[in-house]
Amino acid sequence: MEVIIIVFFLITLFYILFIGQLISGYHKIKDFETSSIPPTTKFSLIVPCRNEAKNLPKFLQSIAHLNYPKDAFELILIDDFSTDNSARIFNQWRMQNGRIETTLLENLRLSNSPKKDAITRAVPILKHPWIITTDADCVVAPNWLQVLDQYIQQTQAEMLVGAVVYKTKNNWFHHFQQFELLALQATTIGSFGIGKPFMCNGANFAYSKDFFNRLGGFGGINDRASGDDVLLLQKAIEKEPAKVQFVKNPQNIVRTKPENDLYQLFMQRVRWASKTSSYKNTYAQMLAVVVLLMNTAIVAGILLSLLGKLDYRIFLIVFTLKYLIDYSLMYPSKKYLLPHRLVLPVASSLLYPFFSVLVGYYSLFGSFTWKGRSFSK
Repeated sequence: MEVIIIVFFLITLFYILFIGQLISGYHKIKDFETSSIPPTTKFSLIVPCRNEAKNLPKFLQSIAHLNYPKDAFELILIDDFSTDNSARIFNQWRMQNGRIETTLLENLRLSNSPKKDAITRAVPILKHPWIITTDADCVVAPNWLQVLDQYIQQTQAEMLVGAVVYKTKNNWFHHFQQFELLALQATTIGSFGIGKPFMCNGANFAYSKDFFNRLGGFGGINDRASGDDVLLLQKAIEKEPAKVQFVKNPQNIVRTKPENDLYQLFMQRVRWASKTSSYKNTYAQMLAVVVLLMNTAIVAGILLSLLGKLDYRIFLIVFTLKYLIDYSLMYPSKKYLLPHRLVLPVASSLLYPFFSVLVGYYSLFGSFTWKGRSFSK
């Protein structure tokens, strides 16, 4: 039993060291302040879409309300073999918004990754020098492009990462997902702050077309069904790290929809986690292992305490240390992303390790389904 206790505290120590480093990094990323300089950057928005008829109207409405010159961006929707009315909804919208340059394409499947195929399909016809990817179930802020333009004008960056949050309803299941996404966003910002970025979200991701071509596009990472964002980011970090930066500005936050079904949530997280084994970033690999071990220790601690095999006070010490370090990372992230919700629920902190462990270990061996398709690891 003494060996188990030592292992528990060693895992906790490593976890505190890694998360403490991310906390330090988070505070190094300063808010980007905008000014009144006129826009000069032209953007091509690439949006892969599969069966998003329910979500497209709100997304398209947010595009129409962008506070940016209409001739300075185009919207390209790549229909990934939808079986609903997505294409018709898009066509109706663009007839009503003729000032916005729009294109509707059918996807061409060339690899194991529909999203990478969709982006690759659009790149040759782009009219503008900057690519932005987002999703059809998102809502973008009115000054979204304005913030990106000013950041581009004021820096030498060629790949920009932005924050993503959920637009939740007032129920525990949605709040649980928000809690998890906040942890991922805090980790993303913190990793940029320590100069070891490895994560981003394709719902708020921008890069110059020239930079994308210099990286060789998705060459070398097409074998994964996912990773049009994270794996491309890591490819960029490996080749030209100074060109990749995080844009921290409240007007640049993109909102997306949480899942309403536990199975779909599990499959989504497995899809995300399946990218981890493709990481070439040593720091990211080590962090992923430490986080998985920490969550495994919490699950094991709960079970061993219930079985009387472990003094419950040992578990309480380990759990309290994890809770406090997690709160220290997520608190500033909550202030930035969700300023009116500053509570880290204990219930979610107890349940999340079980969910995380199931996702983590399943993703090492299992396949997953997404939008009616099955993908093997």
